Amino acid sequence: MKGRKLHVISDGKLSLEAFAEIAGEVEPFADKFHLREKHRTSRELYTGIQLLLKKGIPVNKIVINDRADVAWAFKTGVQLAYHSLSVHVVKMHFPDILIGCSVHSPEEAEEAALHGADYLLFGHIYPTESKKGVPPRGIAALDAVKKSCDIPVVAIGGINHGNVPEVVMSGADGIAVMSGILQAKDPLEAAKLFSMKLNEEG
Repeated sequence: MKGRKLHVISDGKLSLEAFAEIAGEVEPFADKFHLREKHRTSRELYTGIQLLLKKGIPVNKIVINDRADVAWAFKTGVQLAYHSLSVHVVKMHFPDILIGCSVHSPEEAEEAALHGADYLLFGHIYPTESKKGVPPRGIAALDAVKKSCDIPVVAIGGINHGNVPEVVMSGADGIAVMSGILQAKDPLEAAKLFSMKLNEEG
């Protein structure tokens, strides 16, 4: 796997078993698998991690949304949102786990980087079904966030095979995809193409 990273994020609609099944298929082409299941209990998330591990997903490729305690149980990564514990608190109480932080402005990006986040998730870049009616932040905002900090920035929101080159040109260190892989007719082919587009030169 080359420099730019492909993150695959669960959509909260598929069963944990179905997500693990797809993850197992596309694993060679993806760098991170996020369990973003806001409606699930910590016990269910724990089960979700076990399912991913059984499908051959390395523990260092697994990221848990919000729940630093569940991430700590397996030493997976954690993805923090605006309502989560702060980066500083997680860093202090759960040392040595990878910390991603979702940000929405250059100021938030700067602060998260300052407090020890390992990478940032920024979006939504393009219009997307999951944020209906909310204007996208766009490529210029991605560029501004990238220039505001010196840690990797992963772009999310409405990213498809056609607009990956534009995202890469704006300096993104990776992309995060939900429906583009999970709802694809052939998830493996979709992941393969995302990976190729991410890392092709020129």
